[in-house]
Amino acid sequence: MRQFGLIGYPLSHSFSQGFFSEKFLRENIKDANYANFPIASISELNALWQQHPALEGLNITIPYKKEVIPFIQYPSSVVQKINACNCIRKFNKELYGYNTDVIGFEKSLLPLLKPHHNQALILGTGGAAAAVEYVMQKLGVTYQLVSRSNHKGASIFDAPVISYDALNADVVSAHTLLINTSPIGMYPNTTEAPAIPYEGIGANHYLYDLVYNPAATLFLSKGKEKGAAIKNGLDMLHIQAEESWAIWNASTPIQQS
Repeated sequence: MRQFGLIGYPLSHSFSQGFFSEKFLRENIKDANYANFPIASISELNALWQQHPALEGLNITIPYKKEVIPFIQYPSSVVQKINACNCIRKFNKELYGYNTDVIGFEKSLLPLLKPHHNQALILGTGGAAAAVEYVMQKLGVTYQLVSRSNHKGASIFDAPVISYDALNADVVSAHTLLINTSPIGMYPNTTEAPAIPYEGIGANHYLYDLVYNPAATLFLSKGKEKGAAIKNGLDMLHIQAEESWAIWNASTPIQQS
């Protein structure tokens, strides 16, 4: 039985195992299994491979998208650029690292993106924010990152980084694309939302939350109340999961650029 899975901590919020279980059943894939591996430290990764010799591939979620990179022998050019990895393939006893968040986010974002969504605020500066930055650069969208902590080195492209305290209604009003890449509002902390001045949001705004559990976070609900377009990260999850499956099943490790 081919084994695949997800590492992170905790994993109570994740739908990945359910997605792949349903996929295997729907597509009559009988030789594969997908499991959650909630490891409390990335230092447990080597032992995980040893304990599960049939393990061929892993998805990586919070908080290990950056911490996992030193374990990878062959990181893709995208992983090297954004310093974030969310997919590993084991091939000939060596680990190949990829970032499927990039393609998942871009394809998920585009259907509701309008020409006036040309200035963005990226809330958070973790591994997922790096993937969003990469896509903003590709699409030519001007953006700033919003951070709660030290700003130094927070942007992979040296974009402006501001604190939540620096936000006001005028700043939010001018940035019609608001992207939450942080876990704020994720189950079970569903009563939380990024600390931004929501009074600056209007009908021209597009709020995108990478969180997908719950389906409508407080961040998205507040945007909807103001007439904004909203979208959660479930579509992104499905796209990046299918991309992971393609990576794991290619005859040889693919090149990601």
